Amino acid sequence: MNTPLPTPTGGPPFRRRLFNRYTLLAFLGGAVLAAGIGATALGAGMSCQHGMMMDGTQSAADVSAHVDHMLKHLYVEIDATPAQKAQIDPLVKQAVNDLLPLHTQLQSAHSRAMQALQQAPVDRSALEAVRVEHLQLADQASKRFVQLIADVGDVLTPPQRKALAEHLEQMHRMQRTHAMPHS
Repeated sequence: MNTPLPTPTGGPPFRRRLFNRYTLLAFLGGAVLAAGIGATALGAGMSCQHGMMMDGTQSAADVSAHVDHMLKHLYVEIDATPAQKAQIDPLVKQAVNDLLPLHTQLQSAHSRAMQALQQAPVDRSALEAVRVEHLQLADQASKRFVQLIADVGDVLTPPQRKALAEHLEQMHRMQRTHAMPHS
C-alpha cells in the first residue's frame, strides 16, 4: 500500500510528528515527573532545559544532579514532608534509571529509520519495523510513568495528590504549547 499520510501544508510529515509527539511525550512524561519540574523551572525555559537533558550528552552525574534539583521544586509544589521525600527519592531515581535506556533505544531506532529512508528504493519493511519499535518503546515508557505516578501517589496525602495532578496538568499544557509547530 502506498497511501500517503496527510501532511499539513508547510509542516513536517504526519508520521514524523506522530512519532515525535508520542515517543517524546512518553519519555518526557516520565522525565517530567521523575525530575519533578516545578512551576519556577517552567518560567526559565522548559524547551531549553529538556533539550539539554535529552540530547544524549549528559553524564550520569549530570542527570542525577538535575533530578535532585527538580525534585526540590516538586517538593515545594506538593509540600512534601521529610519522610515523604525519603520515600519518593528512590522511586523517582529508579524510574529515571529505567527510562534513560529507552531514550537511547529511541535514538537508535530514529537513526535506523533515517537510514531506511535514504535507501534506494526506500526500505519500507525497515521503516515498519522501526515504527513498531517506537510504539513498543513508547508503551514501555508510558507503563513505567504510570507505575511511578501510582507509587508516588501512594506516598502522598489526598491534597498533595491534587497538587501533583495540577502540577502535571500544567506541565502537560506547557508541553502542548512547545510541541506546536511554529510559523
